[in-house]
Amino acid sequence: MTNGSKVLSQAVCDALEQIVGKARLLRDSESLLTYGKDWTTAYEPAPGAVVLPNSIEEVQAIVRLANRERFAIVPSGGRTGLSGGAVAMNGELLLALVKMNRISDFNSVDGTVVCEAGVITQQLQEFAETRGLYYPVDFASSGSSQIGGNIATNAGGIRVIRYGMTRQWVAGLKVVTGKGDLLDLNRGLVKNNAGYDLRQLFIGSEGTLGIIVEATMKLIRPPKDRHVMVLGVPQMIHIPSILERFQKQIDLSAFEFFSEKALVKVIENGQLMRPFETQTEYYALIEFEVLSDETIDQSLSLFEECVDQGWVIDGVVSQSQTQAKSLWRLREDISETIAKWSPYKNDISTTTAKIPDFLREVEAVVNREYPEFEIIWFGHIGDGNIHLNILKPEDLEQREFHQCCSQVSRLVFEVVERYGGSISAEHGVGLLKRNYLPYCRTKEEISYMREIKDMFDPNGVMNPGKLL
Repeated sequence: MTNGSKVLSQAVCDALEQIVGKARLLRDSESLLTYGKDWTTAYEPAPGAVVLPNSIEEVQAIVRLANRERFAIVPSGGRTGLSGGAVAMNGELLLALVKMNRISDFNSVDGTVVCEAGVITQQLQEFAETRGLYYPVDFASSGSSQIGGNIATNAGGIRVIRYGMTRQWVAGLKVVTGKGDLLDLNRGLVKNNAGYDLRQLFIGSEGTLGIIVEATMKLIRPPKDRHVMVLGVPQMIHIPSILERFQKQIDLSAFEFFSEKALVKVIENGQLMRPFETQTEYYALIEFEVLSDETIDQSLSLFEECVDQGWVIDGVVSQSQTQAKSLWRLREDISETIAKWSPYKNDISTTTAKIPDFLREVEAVVNREYPEFEIIWFGHIGDGNIHLNILKPEDLEQREFHQCCSQVSRLVFEVVERYGGSISAEHGVGLLKRNYLPYCRTKEEISYMREIKDMFDPNGVMNPGKLL
């Protein structure tokens, strides 16, 4: 098995040029730097070369060459990941799918469309809109993330509570395995119980089993008038009660939360105002589809009930789509706003009912170990996913900061393990969390994962060192 450290020989580069042409084999330093990293800041990219295939046949030829010559491949999508899953740092061949960005075979009866792996998420969303339909998986990186990468990491986002993860929207997949075989999985079928569903193995596999080259994606009717409500919540312990009360009467499309510290950062950025004058420790953002005037009446009645219970201090509901977008920005602008502090991010989850105690224990660990670090909380609390962001002090060097946070991560993941949660709710494992996998997977599970990896990629050419 290859370990990804073999230098690409001139003979290999010549063979790659024969497959894709000289213009689509990149070896200049700028391309190596650009394509060799994702949004993770902890690793120095050092790929051997970048190749830009334009067809499934070219991808197969490249993978087969890798098996013959025993060099490693790192698949690359929009490189918006936060776990180092698309980082090439040991001379690997970086296989970027940016040229495979075509949409075809729209089926209005089945509500499906075929996308090559390099199709941008927003591109699919806009395509669906032109057909009077809707692709519901959405997140901050939708303008640059690619469908293949979304599937490889089973991306989630802001509306999982209503629409689920990317997995729910994949009707079929074409993949090139680590051996170079092409598999056409499920072929868009709604019902197919003929044996194992290998499609599900590749969803969330982070490029370790093979390369996703094409996907048949499901579309649905677009939502109608969406309203947004922001509630001021004095104590985290009340969040599950608020969620339960609203869910019993209204179909929610999102239930997010953020802390007062997060809100302050966004407001200080200068473009947004507080949703209301009252300051509270936490805020819940609720989105729901308004199918009739009765929905509005129900939402206001539920708000009043929450106030009467002492769960909510204040709140606001959008009166227009413009206001709804502004309220959403209070939550969505957090990541961009805090980026200047080079935050160390932990994307963790447990069941929603356990979130208050879970968050309190995690925060206590960080405050105990590094009281000088500022913590920013936000996340998709409606599906049990919270984002722990530790901000880097100005006087602390980046490498030292990451070492400190890595040490505290083990303590955080001990809490995750105790609560039966996940060390990676939606960002994948990659390099950043690979060594922590035993905190949420048993030895037996990891053993089976390794055997699956060996079956699809016996020579270890696909994204070595990631996930496992």
